[in-house]
Amino acid sequence: MCRTRLNLLTGIGLWVVAWPVISAEPPGRGDWPAWRGPHGNGVAAAGEQPPLTWSATDHVIWKTALPGRGHSSPILVGDRIFLTTADERAQTQSVLCLRRSDGQMLWNQEINRGGFPPTHPKNTHASCTPACDGERVFATFHHHNKLTLTALSMEGEILWEREVGPYHPRQYEYGYAASPLLYEDLVIVAADIETGGHLTAYERSSGRRVWRTPRPKFYSFSSPIVARVAGQEQLLLSGGEQVAAYHPRTGRLLWSAPGTTAATCGTMVWDGDLVFASGGYPKAETICVRADGSGQVMWRNGEKCYEQSMLAHKGFVYAVNDQGIAFCWRAADGAEMWKSRLGGPISASPILVGDRIYQSNEAGTTFVFRADPTRFELLATNQLETEAFATPSFCGNRIYARVARGEGANRQEFLYCLGE
Repeated sequence: MCRTRLNLLTGIGLWVVAWPVISAEPPGRGDWPAWRGPHGNGVAAAGEQPPLTWSATDHVIWKTALPGRGHSSPILVGDRIFLTTADERAQTQSVLCLRRSDGQMLWNQEINRGGFPPTHPKNTHASCTPACDGERVFATFHHHNKLTLTALSMEGEILWEREVGPYHPRQYEYGYAASPLLYEDLVIVAADIETGGHLTAYERSSGRRVWRTPRPKFYSFSSPIVARVAGQEQLLLSGGEQVAAYHPRTGRLLWSAPGTTAATCGTMVWDGDLVFASGGYPKAETICVRADGSGQVMWRNGEKCYEQSMLAHKGFVYAVNDQGIAFCWRAADGAEMWKSRLGGPISASPILVGDRIYQSNEAGTTFVFRADPTRFELLATNQLETEAFATPSFCGNRIYARVARGEGANRQEFLYCLGE
């Protein structure tokens, strides 16, 4: 059993600066700088060796009580951890910074007060995972019927803030969820809504808007990602009854193919020159498209990975649907290799570490199974508190898991650091 340290923070408005200023360095090996990790595909860096088993007392390096409520994943750069949170009673949205070594809260910067829109019970007002380039932290929030993008220094100072645009769902008041994407010197934000959505890119250093591209008039939640497929870098995004690719430097549409559903939540994945997406609402579909500009649909099926993303690895796609059933499909033709029930419901996305897939369900249970197309092999089942919506982060041979226990006024979130 590892030594455990419990850190408590009371009051979302508390500001703590008790640590020397660190020099800015770009994210490197051992960091988890944005949604879905160092490669944006849910795959941890090679050589990571996180624990296979744990509990609330076993393999706990430290745990810190978090203020408010949120579903954003923790990101890690250097000795800093960043995540977002919202106090629904006080109607505040904030960015938190913890020290990686011991979980100590370093600062809590309030970004917005008031103007909370209605949202789905499973969503929160802090569901977007922030991103960090080693100099700045970028966070998006939905409030006052608009989306805002804020850049902060590593010490919590607000450097600039931009109104991305109005965001007021008319038919489905389910909130917002897309995480900001870093590409070269840009930060890119998706805003899919039925009144007319868009993709918008800003210069990271100044907040100057570089380009804006219209999107279909549908309400959707997926985060964009840049992947090198079919010989070029492509910004991939599903939703609005299509799978689409854009030039990440200019926002120009490269190609699109009809598929998935009106609303998707998962981030697209890729393997070779094939890309994969799943949804959603109001129907269920998983689709594979050749990303060479032809828009050729290689295969599709009727499975739905709505809130969670998928994994593509060595010619196979691994997915867990909303009911907690795990699948392995052959990437080339969609042939089902196996399926097995884990247990759901599921909201967090799977993470691949070596040849292990870690998948948490909403009840705080994390299943670990082998990334093996020949058979399903369950390696471990771990319980941590009673609720897990956020996808954990894996770096430095440790797991950083945002979980909760209790309900209503008694609900409390924690960030756990798990390791050997």
